[in-house]
Amino acid sequence: QVQLVESGGGLVQAGGSLRLSCAASGRTFSRYAMGWFRQAPGKEREFAAAISWSGITYYADSVKGRFTISRDNVKSTVYLQMNSLKPEDTAVYYCAARSNPLYSVNSYDYDYWGQGTQVTVSS
Repeated sequence: QVQLVESGGGLVQAGGSLRLSCAASGRTFSRYAMGWFRQAPGKEREFAAAISWSGITYYADSVKGRFTISRDNVKSTVYLQMNSLKPEDTAVYYCAARSNPLYSVNSYDYDYWGQGTQVTVSS
């Protein structure tokens, strides 16, 4: 079992930055691929960014060049640095862990989910 706890959400003005953190329990964090997904009101959950066990990253086109995903296997934590935020980035952001070293853009490939953290970007 893996438990995920997100933090770092909040209210920010357009153009600002936030860094989300996701702390994972368990001793095999380094073997998991990790992902960040987001869900805006009235919309389906969508992929934002993912990172493999070896550090290979992949981004949705909507966040590429503005968001950076990284991981610290010693601290069992994955991060999402979000820069140049836009009002359309407003959503609940979820951290997810996949029992597979390779990342995926599909939410159904992930086995564990955090409770989510709200990010609100004002215009």
